[in-house]
Amino acid sequence: MDVTVLATEIINGRRLSENDDLGILKEAPLEMLSEGADRIREHFIGDGVDLCTIISGKNGACSENCKFCAQSAHNHTGCDVYGLLDYDEIYALASSNEKAGVDRFAIVISGHGPSDDDFDRIVEIYRRLRKELKISLCASLGFLTQQQFERLYEAGVRSYHNNIETSPGYFSKICTSHTFEDKAANIKRAQKAGLNVCSGGIIGMGETMDDRIDMAFALANLGIKSIPVNTLIPIPGTPLENLPALGNDEILRTIAIFKYINPEADIRLGAGRKLIDGNGEAAFRSGASATITGDMLTTSGSTIKSDREMLMKLGRAVIQPRG
Repeated sequence: MDVTVLATEIINGRRLSENDDLGILKEAPLEMLSEGADRIREHFIGDGVDLCTIISGKNGACSENCKFCAQSAHNHTGCDVYGLLDYDEIYALASSNEKAGVDRFAIVISGHGPSDDDFDRIVEIYRRLRKELKISLCASLGFLTQQQFERLYEAGVRSYHNNIETSPGYFSKICTSHTFEDKAANIKRAQKAGLNVCSGGIIGMGETMDDRIDMAFALANLGIKSIPVNTLIPIPGTPLENLPALGNDEILRTIAIFKYINPEADIRLGAGRKLIDGNGEAAFRSGASATITGDMLTTSGSTIKSDREMLMKLGRAVIQPRG
């Protein structure tokens, strides 16, 4: 069997499992693999593209020891450190993004989870955003209790971002201040509260392609329908600062494989897009159907305008600017 036949079988209802021989995905010609992934994308997602933006609502001084992160207090990157932003600053960016034609907007904060006072403020911010804007609301606040997730939902948040970062087997090589199981439990709490969970990870942290395949299956088993794929841009001052950057073909193969394993999910481009041909354009021919746009947390991303132009050139449907 080749990947073209496999793509057809997936479109017709087959789902891959950890017990399948997946050597074909690792060894198939990239052009054929990407073409199959794009057919799967077209069948299950269509030409719609979900554009999301974020604001770093609280930055730096994170207690977690993730080796990739500029914001960890365990690393020495010189990143900006500030407390929770006020409503007006968050509203200004959310409103601007809505007018520019973005689908959803997330407040992202550093740390294991918010303090009680910060969480109360965040809930009130979301209540106000929900009343004043039409953009869909997402949150990325770290670890929360079941009650906190329920309060977020009541405030109008409908999506929650919580990356698993890497495969279950490789996780402890990247972070030891919390576990993969902690991540999975947090995701399940968010889902129980009615939130759609956006969860993916970072490739290029020294893991193998088999680790990436394991991560893709872990996400499938968690029922994730929005999967950000970030590619590591090594940051000076982190333990991963000297890792070589992944090449275009390896990134595209990973994205395509994620699509074969998670056919009904949005594969969302995140950090590291500049490593992909056309600043990510090639990924949209390899199964990707969503992207983070605008400013990133730690690396510069594409502008909303340039992303819209690129996607429209590809024949993809994006919502019209409201401004």
